[in-house]
Amino acid sequence: MPRETISIPNRVESLSILSADGQVDAKLEPKLGDADLKKLYKTMLSSRLFDERLLQLQRQGRIGTYGPTKGQEAASLGAAYVLKKDDWLVPSFRETAAMFWRGWPMEKIILWWGGHEEGATVPAGVNDLPLCVPVATQCLHAMGIAWGAKLRQDGTVCVGFVGDGGTSEGDFHEALNFAAVYKVPLIMVVQNNHWAISIPRHNQTAAQTIAQKALAYGMDGLQVDGNDILAMISACSEAAERARTGGGPTLIEAVTYRLSMHTTADDPKKYRTDDEVKCWEPKDPLIRFRTYLVRKKLLTDKTQVEIETQIQEELRAAVQRAEAYELDRYGMFKYMFAEMTADLQRQMAELRAYLENGAAAAASAPGGERVSRVL
Repeated sequence: MPRETISIPNRVESLSILSADGQVDAKLEPKLGDADLKKLYKTMLSSRLFDERLLQLQRQGRIGTYGPTKGQEAASLGAAYVLKKDDWLVPSFRETAAMFWRGWPMEKIILWWGGHEEGATVPAGVNDLPLCVPVATQCLHAMGIAWGAKLRQDGTVCVGFVGDGGTSEGDFHEALNFAAVYKVPLIMVVQNNHWAISIPRHNQTAAQTIAQKALAYGMDGLQVDGNDILAMISACSEAAERARTGGGPTLIEAVTYRLSMHTTADDPKKYRTDDEVKCWEPKDPLIRFRTYLVRKKLLTDKTQVEIETQIQEELRAAVQRAEAYELDRYGMFKYMFAEMTADLQRQMAELRAYLENGAAAAASAPGGERVSRVL
């Protein structure tokens, strides 16, 4: 038997449409309406200003630990843009721009980072899952949703997100392997921001690209300039069309950069240099898209101020609504089952007695002596 090179039918490509200085490749430029372009820009800017506001809230002790999205707005928004209303989006936790596009109100996300379960309740009519911090667990959720879509034959697709660090987790590989074998309508977007907290991308994998991992599973892979909103829209549009027509899943590596810290519990100065960050600042997706819109005469200094003013007012109102939220102390009993069991009713009564009247009252409730000792 001769030694031969194995022919692999799947392909891996790279795509960039909008250069760092806002120059566009006219042959690859997607045909988007002016209204959509303006809405995309406002959504990206909303995500950036939201990011800045939540950092302030965290430093003031008004929310818990927060994970910034600065510099990664285009990677998620481009994917969300191509989805239809009935399609599904499964985020990690740096997909704020995508969630805004899909209809999540600002206060929901503020509540989530503030530790309230209400922030994990999906808005009515939105086919999304809530934010997910455990690394790569959402990959299997996204694959499962896509598998369900295939079984239902309803023509919907699912977009899932994970970071470059998540590609080292078993859940990521299991999800892609299953997705390819059963040809489910899944688009898996890896936000390669070069850092998994303090672990650089080159310590995650020896592969030249993350996109090429698709070949091992038998699917197409595409490395995209994740700071280029036009490239992300084109790449995800192509992947969505393939998925809807029975062509199976696609792995998209969105090459971007985390311009801020991993979370507010992290000090990036301990593991990366300021010079490295400065090299990426000119590639900022927001600045790049702004330059593109100015050249198309869709954005001026005046309209920029008007948009920022509008967003700041939306942010002010959202923070006010979030901080006015009243926690239901008894929600943990009410929503475990469709109807509360007798045990849950008793436990809720014990807690209510303790909170309203103190330990003595709780102890006098049926079974309350044990509860009061614990409390």
